[in-house]
Amino acid sequence: MELRHLRYFVAVAEELHFGRAAQRLNLSQPPLSQQIQALETELGTRLLERTNRRVALTEAGRLFLDEARQILLASERAAERVRRAGRGETGQLQVGFSASSPFVATIPKTLFAYRRAYPEVRLQLQEMSSREQIDAMLAGNLQIGLIRPIELPDSLVAVELFREPLVVALRHDHPLAQQGSGPLPLAALAEEPFVYFPRSFGTGLYDQLLTLTARAGFAPRIVQEASEVLIILGLVAAGLGVTVLPATYQRTQMEGLVYRELDDPEATSAVWLLRRRDEVSPQAEAFLKLLLGIDES
Repeated sequence: MELRHLRYFVAVAEELHFGRAAQRLNLSQPPLSQQIQALETELGTRLLERTNRRVALTEAGRLFLDEARQILLASERAAERVRRAGRGETGQLQVGFSASSPFVATIPKTLFAYRRAYPEVRLQLQEMSSREQIDAMLAGNLQIGLIRPIELPDSLVAVELFREPLVVALRHDHPLAQQGSGPLPLAALAEEPFVYFPRSFGTGLYDQLLTLTARAGFAPRIVQEASEVLIILGLVAAGLGVTVLPATYQRTQMEGLVYRELDDPEATSAVWLLRRRDEVSPQAEAFLKLLLGIDES
């Protein structure tokens, strides 16, 4: 028995006329009659009483009509669910993001737009370091990542979403904070104690800081480590040292802090969109289209 047999039977049962049912199905009448006869033979019972003047449902036919309608409805629902999943309208989407992502206007705009456009997709958001996002994606537990630049395995690919300057955060009464408002040379921080992420935390900012300071002729003297940016900024405000972070964090209005740009064209940080090289789910594709199509301004 095939679904088409059920559709044929339902058409005849609703029309109670083979000619009208055949027209409705875009079939000629003889093949339709043959298909109904084959269905009755398979079921071992008559579904329709036929005379030259009328067609009527048998008791078995009335019972089978209800079942056939339910089966056809269930098959349509299943097909529609599959089509919607294929368009990325249902299912789930796992997105990883670094601590700075919510401060970048594009990211919350995209999340808001995605929730409105795809309300039936279960959106799972996970804050992770760049290294943690890579590991989660390799393990199949993440579909999209938002990371700072870091070395990637060949199975992953990243697209640069935007780039922003790095700034130095200082306590408001620090001597360097009193020297006007222009950019600071990185070398001016050579003797300063730093508050920063631990290297094991897996953020690309750590290696970038080492590269920039090495070019400026010194290695940063990191006296205090913390994995949370707000803790780092709080320790800077408490006078434990200075730190260098993406300009995005200037939106963190913490009392006692001053931010200054760095006088180095290489002192910038990018945000990458991370995905698998050979596999992008429909849900991820929809998210990518929204993210790449939203203006950051």
